[in-house]
Amino acid sequence: MSALTEAFETRRQEIDAYLDFLAALDQQIQEGVPRLGKVTVTAQQQKILYSAVYLHLYNLIEATVTRCVDAVSAVAALRWYPRDLSAHLRREWVRAAARTHVGMDYEKRLESALELCDVLVRALPVPSWEIEKGSANWDDRQIESISSRIGLNLRISAAVLEGVKRPFRDDRGPLGLVKCLRNDLAHGSLSFTECGEGATVENLKDLAQRTVHYLREVVAAFQTYIEGHEFLVPEKRPRTETPP
Repeated sequence: MSALTEAFETRRQEIDAYLDFLAALDQQIQEGVPRLGKVTVTAQQQKILYSAVYLHLYNLIEATVTRCVDAVSAVAALRWYPRDLSAHLRREWVRAAARTHVGMDYEKRLESALELCDVLVRALPVPSWEIEKGSANWDDRQIESISSRIGLNLRISAAVLEGVKRPFRDDRGPLGLVKCLRNDLAHGSLSFTECGEGATVENLKDLAQRTVHYLREVVAAFQTYIEGHEFLVPEKRPRTETPP
């Protein structure tokens, strides 16, 4: 199991554990008044607990994308030269090295340009760097966008893609809904009680399943991209020996 897959599955298990807890609580509700020890769980508290699922899922989404993207810049650094990088990834390296996306004064911009120039003039390997992720709130569209930026052809199976593109609630797909509710909670425009209104354990499990299936294939796509050295120009990619 790759490091990316292992990290993803560890986070995913946290969500499974939380949903199992909610399912056990829901079973108690169906059998009578739910209690945790001597504490009676109210309807409001139940909604608050349900709303936390959206935070768990967004945490999984952002952690997964961040690890995948950072893994690409990490593997492209220290060993490979700017000329070795694919056109897509070289563009991202220049963006990060020259800090073209950052507002700064003339002196700092000159300093960044000189550092970039030094790497090129001295023919140094690409130093440690990070692909610029911006302030994106991650959903499937943003994941597709950054994949395209680095030249990764994000192939998602038809069934999983249909599940993530089909509206789940409020005309939003699963990741779009999670992003929206997480932002509403973070900015205080929605209370936790309001967020959990109308949710059930079953539809939360469905939401989690669609999200997890999609992210698992995203991780696999990034792993294939890295292992196939697709971040390099074709002539620099190590050849795989064909078995006799």
